[in-house]
Amino acid sequence: MRKLFGTDGVRGLANAEPMTPETMLRLALAAGRHFTRGTHRHRVVIGKDTRLSGYMIEPALTAGFVAVGMDVLLLGPVPTPGVAMLTRSLRADLGVMISASHNPYGDNGVKLFGPDGFKLSDEIEAAIESHMDEAPALAPTAELGRARRLDDSEGRYIEFVKATFPKGLRLEGLKIVVDCANGAAYKVAPAVLWELGADVIPIARAPDGFNINAKCGATHPETLQSAVVAHNAHLGIALDGDADRLIMVDEHGHVIDGDQLMAMITRGFAREGRLQGGGLVATIMSNLGLERYIEGLGLKLARTKVGDRYVIERMRGDGINVGGEQSGHIILSDFATTGDGLLAALQILAETLQTQRPMSEAAHLFDTYPQLLKNVRFKKGAADPLRAAPVAQAIAAGEKALGREGRVVIRPSGTEPVIRVMAEGQDKSLVTRVVDDICGAIEQATRSA
Repeated sequence: MRKLFGTDGVRGLANAEPMTPETMLRLALAAGRHFTRGTHRHRVVIGKDTRLSGYMIEPALTAGFVAVGMDVLLLGPVPTPGVAMLTRSLRADLGVMISASHNPYGDNGVKLFGPDGFKLSDEIEAAIESHMDEAPALAPTAELGRARRLDDSEGRYIEFVKATFPKGLRLEGLKIVVDCANGAAYKVAPAVLWELGADVIPIARAPDGFNINAKCGATHPETLQSAVVAHNAHLGIALDGDADRLIMVDEHGHVIDGDQLMAMITRGFAREGRLQGGGLVATIMSNLGLERYIEGLGLKLARTKVGDRYVIERMRGDGINVGGEQSGHIILSDFATTGDGLLAALQILAETLQTQRPMSEAAHLFDTYPQLLKNVRFKKGAADPLRAAPVAQAIAAGEKALGREGRVVIRPSGTEPVIRVMAEGQDKSLVTRVVDDICGAIEQATRSA
């Protein structure tokens, strides 16, 4: 069982457990022990976003890896997909990204990548946790690792991303606002778009250690919406703090979520004969409208539990090369091993150029079904309210009421005592009633426990 790792690595409040220097040192000692195999010089790459606490966590991890004999390459601020790419490119045994993604600056986290550039499986994370309870396998004095900075990590990532854009296409004539979330892509995102010919208006690109994701980025698109309209831009691109997710805005300032973006990429890949596996992988949170649209193309939509690494596992298992989440994590396995907001944006821009339609038309491929999500909190350590008979009855009644044109998703949080209740269907009032009835049953069960 994993206790330290959640759905996307280790995460928490900086300088509180588990995000303390001591625990980060122990994590590095344990991860280094697990990935030290063979007689070659072992190597780990470490990237980070722009949070103040990165200055604390980076040296703690570095000390642990050096202590077990691994050489460390420090990348500085670079997007999460850049770490995944450079892990493979530099033949590293392990990749580490220090980031809490879309969370505010006070949080931080650690994501780990194997030598193949993919996020670690549950089994490997559990093995690393078990090593944390063991005595560290310290290297002899003469075999300590060394640490150095890689000065051109940003340039390497810029060239990698640009190479995924179709040859012969340019972004000339497009005015694009890009919201960098004061995060890891604050330099690379405007550079890529400008080098491909766009008229770029960057916003939220002045990180100070505290302002990452603060009223900006993919989780706060209102700033981008206003900027697109104010500058009369053709579209807007919003990334999150570590640039692995993407939300876009059309010329009218309307938000385009991950479901519409995935539909657009899937359609384009299918038209060009590039789609593999006969469909798309999404999570249980993606809208039914997306599923119906994909089926209308004669393709299939496979669903996984929430978490982009579960999407990737299903993609690899089924041989599918397009997948992602409604929140904007989009994985294109022809190019990358993890979600990459900037790379996905370039594919959307290429599709928009080729259709010769404004973003408001090109990216509106289906009408979304009314969808409602509510959270019900219960006392930590209390009995699981989902085991209560009245709750099961309420869920069954909701599923029956919605029928084939709707669905209910009940998802316990993996990090806090919360039950997430989501329903969607064609009738908004019915969806609301179903969610309220289930939430009421859960609340009653928690009071009775």
